[in-house]
Amino acid sequence: SLCICTAAKCLLCQVLTDIPLAFLTGVHGDSFTILQSPEFVSFQKGDWPVSGEKIPDLVALTMGFSVQEDLTWPGLQAGPLFQRPRANVLVVVRGTDALALPQSVASYPLENPVPFTLDSVAETVHSLFAEDTPVVLQLAPSEERLYMLGKANAVFEDLPVTLQQIRARLSQDGSVLASLPLNSLSRNAEADLLFLSEVQVLHDITALLQRHRHLAKDHSPDLYSLELSGLEELSKLYGKDSPQYHDASAILASVLQKFGEDVYSLYGNSAVVEVVTVKSFQAPLTRKSRSILESKQISNPGSPYNLAYKYNFQYAVVFNIVLWLMIALALAVIAVAYNLWNMDPGYDSIIYRMTNQKIRVD
Repeated sequence: SLCICTAAKCLLCQVLTDIPLAFLTGVHGDSFTILQSPEFVSFQKGDWPVSGEKIPDLVALTMGFSVQEDLTWPGLQAGPLFQRPRANVLVVVRGTDALALPQSVASYPLENPVPFTLDSVAETVHSLFAEDTPVVLQLAPSEERLYMLGKANAVFEDLPVTLQQIRARLSQDGSVLASLPLNSLSRNAEADLLFLSEVQVLHDITALLQRHRHLAKDHSPDLYSLELSGLEELSKLYGKDSPQYHDASAILASVLQKFGEDVYSLYGNSAVVEVVTVKSFQAPLTRKSRSILESKQISNPGSPYNLAYKYNFQYAVVFNIVLWLMIALALAVIAVAYNLWNMDPGYDSIIYRMTNQKIRVD
């Protein structure tokens, strides 16, 4: 065994022992893998390729949201209308072409691996469940990029986000360094510390979710998007045939498997956990930078750039209600005015009718 861990039932030991089998059945190359999925979100096993630019639409469909363009992809089947998962977790792993995951629901080849974000899905969640303040967390530790929305601002307030904070967290109690067999990895090399920092972030997210279990019991779905590039840095520094890269790949595979199982369990077996493995993206991604402590509001009415308001998906509904109500009221006013104009006071009005009777009596 390659593992120096003394635990009798170490998950990493089992993964390292069964690496040949895992590579035959796991994720190979650029892939889109479903680690966990509830029964009512049906993924069909097959080799249907999925385009990288369509992954945000797939995430939206798994959460029960509609998309602008129909997705003609047979891997995802239509589910129940009144059931939706409580959370969706997407983990993007850069720099690997063969990640051995012990167990998965389904795996599909990824073509056209262009950079993508879940910003559109996050805005949909916020617009539809603004009063429930759902958890929206998008995190890329290597770039120190963090976007939090809703309850995430309070739950993940103590989550280390900068590399300096994460490295300080590695030296504290409860660090993953005490439980992971580093083997050829070093605690002093920058690339190794970046990879271990990402593993620490995954551990801290599950720990914070266990501390705030009430998040999984509300009616609003939560969204998590994590981007890990530690393996990419290790491959650039040591090469893909190096022991450091192989040890890190095995560690990440076992950590991701446990991370998916923990999140799936915390949300009452009602969460979708996906893993995207991509060797390299085809084009750089240009995105608007955000502050580390993003405010809860999406639109900024006082913006000095005169930006338009964010589109609300209920605009069409409100517009139709107001439009047809105004038309109905206008038609009612026209009908009443027409009848009053053509009314005969002597026969149609009870007031004039009584007046005529009194005149005749007198």
